[in-house]
Amino acid sequence: MYSSNTQDRVGHYLVTPLVKDDGAGGFLASVSLRRGAHDRVYRFAQAFSSPARAVRYAIQQGRQLALAP
Repeated sequence: MYSSNTQDRVGHYLVTPLVKDDGAGGFLASVSLRRGAHDRVYRFAQAFSSPARAVRYAIQQGRQLALAP
């Protein structure tokens, strides 16, 4: 699992992307949304061709999740 140094604060949430090698040459994205002592991790099914693309996707999705009512 690759942990990115990229973190983004959205409102009360800390958004942290995570990337994992899928074993078939692709990369899977996850995102952690933390608020206080609570942490939720969302995993996405889409595989990406590079870790940078997976991180970018995870950050975008994390921002949307943090801003959703």
